[in-house]
Amino acid sequence: MTRGGKDKDREDGPERKCIVTGEVAPKGGLVRFVVGPDGSIVPDILEKLPGRGIWVSASREALETAVKKKLFTKAARTKVTVPEDLPGLVEQLLVRRVTDLLALARKSGDAVAGFEKVKDWLGKDEADVLIQASDGSGRGKSKLSTPYMGSFIGWLTADELGLAFGRETVIHAALGTGGLSKRVVEEAARLKGLRV
Repeated sequence: MTRGGKDKDREDGPERKCIVTGEVAPKGGLVRFVVGPDGSIVPDILEKLPGRGIWVSASREALETAVKKKLFTKAARTKVTVPEDLPGLVEQLLVRRVTDLLALARKSGDAVAGFEKVKDWLGKDEADVLIQASDGSGRGKSKLSTPYMGSFIGWLTADELGLAFGRETVIHAALGTGGLSKRVVEEAARLKGLRV
């Protein structure tokens, strides 16, 4: 039970409080920041940097509000400097995180790219996540559908997907049911908040 007497759902994992909204939520939907040695705010995408964490909801609006209202200074209880275009920096770091995880899944044989390979995986129920480039043709993308009880990621560009698969561009990709699928979906969900 939580302090308020509510039953705590352990499946969601640890919860943190957003400095902008004041809401307590599972940390998967938030971005962690720490104060660096030089007094600057540093995004901690991997959540491994030392120091007291400052948490903000994973949305462009929340990050812009935190910067505008100087909420990082208030949360850190000391004067801090915030990098220019912090939401853009966080988005860039999250794109890198998602593409790195996809590259690992590809290397382990748990991800494929290309229309025919993805269609084959979907037909054999080997795919758990369908990934399609946001700038791909709507007609081509409509020919594939999200796996039953699976996930869909559609906010990465063809160039970004290409980075993950060692190609110039990728429009269609799929992830199997391996261990990285859940992490890719969680990180991509955080990225979606900064792009929508």
